[in-house]
Formats: sequence, structure tokens, C-alpha cells
Amino acid sequence: MINETQIKSVLITGIAGSGGSYLAEHILHYHPDVQIHGTVRWHSTTSSKNLSKILTEVKIHECDLNDFGTTFSVLKRVKPDVIFHLASHANVRAGFTTPLSVINNNVMLTANLFEAIRLAEIDPVIQLCSTSEVYGQVAPENVPIREDCPVQPSSPYAVSKLTQDMLGLAYFRSYKMKVIRTRMFAYLNPRRTDLFATSFARQIARIEQGLQKELLHGNLDSIRTLIDVRDAMQAYWDAAVYCEYGEAYNIGGLTTISVGEFLEMLKGSSTVPISSRVDPQLLRPVDVTLQIPCTDKFTQLTGWKPQYDFKESVEYLLFYWRKEVLKEVAEDDI
Repeated sequence: MINETQIKSVLITGIAGSGGSYLAEHILHYHPDVQIHGTVRWHSTTSSKNLSKILTEVKIHECDLNDFGTTFSVLKRVKPDVIFHLASHANVRAGFTTPLSVINNNVMLTANLFEAIRLAEIDPVIQLCSTSEVYGQVAPENVPIREDCPVQPSSPYAVSKLTQDMLGLAYFRSYKMKVIRTRMFAYLNPRRTDLFATSFARQIARIEQGLQKELLHGNLDSIRTLIDVRDAMQAYWDAAVYCEYGEAYNIGGLTTISVGEFLEMLKGSSTVPISSRVDPQLLRPVDVTLQIPCTDKFTQLTGWKPQYDFKESVEYLLFYWRKEVLKEVAEDDI
């Protein structure tokens, strides 16, 4: 366990991504004395958008973690007290289309990161951000899902994340690295458009402005327990500070709802009638339909609990996309 006052600098891999940028904002707001570094691939298209509000307040390092030399160089210079490892190709459905790309990217960038840490002879806390997808389709008797639930990933993406997870455990056992593995369940993240909730909010905002006629969706029967992205980022920080090295921890919210129920809730908040239909291209070859976590291990150790209720989170999501779509409308009018 690290004393919070010892954290002078952090490195966020994939800082320009949807999760990484929210984490950087969270640390800046609640821990302003901590220096924030982040890795961004030179061909990233999200850094200017997701980091626009804080770009001058964080130190960006152009670094593809698949390039070992650059990764080693960054770590040797920065010597962070904590590393939040978020960098990954994270689109589950896309992973069915390009499985080798997703597996190669996610596994090797993590292996490179761990090896670079080892050879740079630094000793940071490493918070490895994994996912509930590692559990796969869980039998009803194993719900709510505990950390000792059998893992049986159902997608190439899930396999890549489980491999990351196991690499973290192996480097803890083999080299005594301070690795903490968190398995995040579904969260409401306005900046990540491949998530069902974000996709729904974006489409509703577009329909309200006359830019789209109907909402397209995939499987509506899946059940998810949802958490606000801002609560998720607090959980990541708390994990780095309080959790035990080598252990895995589930993180999740308090609201359990089917995808279809969530869509109906958003429709009810729309300013115009919303028609919707299934798009076969949005259906996954294999779907994980029941994800309800037991987070007792994490909450009992950290004292963490969500600060945002579900209604606030949904309003936050819709507000974000209504604002983004209005920008789109303004650009079209120019």
C-alpha cells in the first residue's frame, strides 16, 4: 500500500482515450499537486478532443507502447510513483472483426510495459485496468460475480484483457512488481461512443436535431450494472492507494438494468418521439448477457462508494451529447 502523500507523479497510459482523459481530469481536480504524465500514440486522433480542457496541465509523451524502446525511455525519464494502465484497443464488437489486431496490440503493449518497468529498475504501483469481460457468460449461480468466479472469456477482446490480467499477476509473483488488477463493470462514459449507453444518447441527440431519423441498436436483453465514469475514476485512484498488490478487485455501480430498459429510459427523456430498430451489424457473434458484480472486496478495503445517483449519470450523458450535437449543427450551418 502506498501513502497518498507519496504520490508526486503518475503516468496514465492511453491518456487521450475516453477513460484516460477522465482520469487525468479527476486527478487534476482532486489532487492538484500531483504531476500527470500520459502516453499518446503519435497517430492518435483523440488527444486534441478529449484532452482539450487540460492539455496545458499534463505532460504528454508520444509513445506507442508496442515500441519497447520508446516505452523504456519514457519510463526511465518520468519515474512515476503510480502507473494507471488504461491503454488498449477496447471495442468488443470490433474485436470480432479484427481479432488478431486486438489481441496483438493489447497483449504486447502490456508485456512491453511490464518489461520496460522491470528493466528501467523503477518500482511504481501499477494499477492495471481490466474488465468484467474476462468472466464471460457467467452461470446464474455465480451471480453476483465475485473475483474468484471462473474466467471464461467469450470474445477476442476479452481474451486479450484476461491475458493482460494474468501478465499482471505473473509479474507480481515473478518480480514482486506492485500490480493491482481492477475489473471494471459497465460504466456510463460519454466519450466512448462504442458503448451502448453512449451510442443511444448520441443518436437521441441527433434525432432531436433532425440529423437522424431512427435509433439503431443491437441486443437489448443483456443485463448490466452501471456506474458513472466520474465514480469509476475515483475508484481507480482509491485502488492505487489502498488495494493489495497481486490482488484482483471488481468495481461496479449499484444500478442493475437491461439494455432495453435503459433505452426506454432515454427515450422518455427525449424532446421528440424516438423510433428504433435492430441493426444486425450491431449484434455480436457471442454476447455476455448477465454482468452483475459483487464489489464487497473492493469497497470494504477502500471505503469507496458511488457519489452520483443513476439519474444524475443519465442526465450527464445526455447533456454531453446534446452539447456535442449542437456543435455539429453549428458546423453544418457555416
